[in-house]
Amino acid sequence: MSNETSSRRPKAPRTSIGNHQLSPATLMMGHGFDPALSEGSLKPPIFLTSTFVFEKAADGKKFFEGITGRRPGGGDGLVYSRFNGPNQEILEDRLRLWEDGEAALSFSSGMSAIATLLFTFVRPGDVIVHSGPLYAATETFIAKILSQFGVTYVDFPAGATREEIDTALTKAKGQTTNGGRVALIYLESPANPTNALVDVEAVAASRAAAFSGGDAPPIAIDNTFLGPLWARPIEQGADISVYSLTKYAGGHSDLVAGGLVGDKALLDRVRTMRNTIGTICDPNTAWMLLRSLETLELRMSRAGENAVKVCDFLKDHPKVEKVGYLGFLDPGSRQADIFSRHCSGAGSTFSLYLKGGEKEAFAFLDALQIAHLAVSLGGTETLASAPAAMTHLSVPDERKAALGISDNLVRISIGVEDADDLIADFANALNAV
Repeated sequence: MSNETSSRRPKAPRTSIGNHQLSPATLMMGHGFDPALSEGSLKPPIFLTSTFVFEKAADGKKFFEGITGRRPGGGDGLVYSRFNGPNQEILEDRLRLWEDGEAALSFSSGMSAIATLLFTFVRPGDVIVHSGPLYAATETFIAKILSQFGVTYVDFPAGATREEIDTALTKAKGQTTNGGRVALIYLESPANPTNALVDVEAVAASRAAAFSGGDAPPIAIDNTFLGPLWARPIEQGADISVYSLTKYAGGHSDLVAGGLVGDKALLDRVRTMRNTIGTICDPNTAWMLLRSLETLELRMSRAGENAVKVCDFLKDHPKVEKVGYLGFLDPGSRQADIFSRHCSGAGSTFSLYLKGGEKEAFAFLDALQIAHLAVSLGGTETLASAPAAMTHLSVPDERKAALGISDNLVRISIGVEDADDLIADFANALNAV
């Protein structure tokens, strides 16, 4: 096999034919990989190695200068599998294409991506401004882990107005201690599990008004629920898109991984932290993600089409209080306005509020036969769970109540099964309530 330490990638990856720009769906089939460098293999091999051989000592020095940050721009070659590897680099090449980001990084899980991001930008005395609700583990990390290091937070509800966001930023600026800063604005849209949207454009405008020059904190946003097919928040002013690649990107419920896409200068800083604490994705998982990205558009499109049909059935059922689906937003409402500006589709994950409480929610979940009673989302199979009793159990009761995470809420992620079969399954389960 050819030595791929410094020449794994094609010199000029093709992203267009003449004046025609190729779509990410097409580029997923080969971008960033040259079969000639791997014995003509159509697909990249899985590079199961802990370390890489340098052709010359000077190469080793040059590569380490990039890896350690002594020289800007990141690594020029492969060094050690805690830092980089062929499978991870190909994956990152392709991930960034979906949102036209400058760079991307892969991680061992969505939470390791989030934790590495936060550790990169936050220091004692700093304040994080975030939307709410967030994924429960993210909230726990900010409120319970970072608080041990003197970090505090100010939050605002998803769907907040520009004025409410301004108020949160002003409060955060006054809350810093001992030379601290407002270090990061962290968003999640749609919010997990309520599906409430955040106005990213309003957040970016509020930041611009509140900060000047180098004082402005980065805006990072968890884009797992709608990205990368139905939402591209970098276009609305976010600096970094955050992904649990376990979900739609992986899409088969058989791997755990995370990713960041966005501004290269910011991600180079995160890369340095990742290199230090070792949160990179492993090569086998990276290879599986490369497989999954080839069908991402097909899977997400089918799941989205199924969700429309299922939600149309559920919305008028006598045992359903309401359906928190982005396709059902009230015309003229703030949420509908955000959706029209930020989203190209309603997604396939939604909140089902049953009439009743935990008893009714559990009866519904226990009666499902096609949909699986399991946490997570974005897989080929339909999943259903009770957030208040499962994923958000650790969130204090008063905060759950304030955020609308009630006992009668069932979160459903629609898969790629036959839509009529799913409707029959839900109808039967509702009969059991």
